[in-house]
Amino acid sequence: MNDILPEQTRLWQFFESKIRTVLGTYGYDEIRMPMVESTDLFKRSIGEVTDIVEKEMYTFDDRNGDSLTLRPEGTASCVRACEEHGLLYNQTQRLWYMGPMFRYERPQKGRYRQFHQIGAETFGMTGPDIDAELILMSARFWRELGIQDIVTLQLNTLGSLAARNDYREALVAYLSQNMEQLDEDSKRRLTTNPLRILDSKNPQTQALLDGAPNLHDFLDQESREHFEALRTLLDRAGLKYEINQRLVRGLDYYGKTVFEWVTDHLGAQGTICAGGRYDGLVEQLGGRPVPAVGFAMGVERLILLIEAAGSVPDNLQQKVDLFVAVAGAGAESEGLLLAERLRSDMQLRIQLNCGGGSLKSQLKRADKSGAPYALLLGEDELLAGKIVIKPLRGQGEQHLVDMAELTAVLKEINLGKGLEN
Repeated sequence: MNDILPEQTRLWQFFESKIRTVLGTYGYDEIRMPMVESTDLFKRSIGEVTDIVEKEMYTFDDRNGDSLTLRPEGTASCVRACEEHGLLYNQTQRLWYMGPMFRYERPQKGRYRQFHQIGAETFGMTGPDIDAELILMSARFWRELGIQDIVTLQLNTLGSLAARNDYREALVAYLSQNMEQLDEDSKRRLTTNPLRILDSKNPQTQALLDGAPNLHDFLDQESREHFEALRTLLDRAGLKYEINQRLVRGLDYYGKTVFEWVTDHLGAQGTICAGGRYDGLVEQLGGRPVPAVGFAMGVERLILLIEAAGSVPDNLQQKVDLFVAVAGAGAESEGLLLAERLRSDMQLRIQLNCGGGSLKSQLKRADKSGAPYALLLGEDELLAGKIVIKPLRGQGEQHLVDMAELTAVLKEINLGKGLEN
């Protein structure tokens, strides 16, 4: 688990702001779920024989002896909340959430045991149009973040539950005949979750899979038509993608559409966003059948990708518009009130020097603040009704202005945008 320090949080805030804006343009509403849920929720949704449930969950008994788990992902919690509060039946929902998730796994670059995800979940819509909307919305994220040229969309369909069961039997039969070529992890999955073998990173296993039965040969007609309609929508939108028939996702609840956005700029673990359709999950958790599709993205990995792409905005280091340096008791009092007035009248981000100090030390703080300008107010300026505007980033010489004209002068040097910058 890691701390996110002030110099990093500005990039996080930029990222979150971009994502929030795009979600808003598609009409998605935010939902906030607790970080702790009943352990049974994740066992029933994710699957008891998945790596997450078997190896990675933070699970504990509370004082009543109930088994609780820090959420390892957001979809199950979102479904539970919607079911509990009557948001699912005879209506449609477009929801999103953001927050920490927890998995006990080997830490690596951009992957921590407490990590952050932003997810979108939709309910009540059966057609490929909502699948396409989610995928196109995720593509818009990458354009807004400036990383669209270093990510690739991979697409697949898993078909219906019956089709997957038929394919699973054929895959197990094939792999059982070649047990000696399987790595140990794949041998274990052969009896628990054989479709996950398709996602193996072992080169020998991947070579063996070249001769395995083809998932798409087992697809039911409805799933085949759904997938073709989705592809047509993405083609018409001009979105490029790759068909990856070994893309299965690691959670048991997926069916039909699955997709991942991947990159080769983050090492071996290249997935930054993944999702798909999970029409059976609500019923699996005890509700009536409700069609659903969604995705989640890892914030830490996307932050790394923005940095790798050189897409960090230059102005992120500017956390304030003005630094106010003051000298003398009267100036300190007036400086405090002046900063308040400018924040209200001009919506400026202002850092006021507090705690005293020489003018030299205050100007060092001003420079460290990242502000482009400083206001200097001493007792002499206060008596004369004036104030000094000092450029801090090479924008010319400092000059003395009447206090009554300060707002107009600040607008002239383009400091009137404040928090919109």
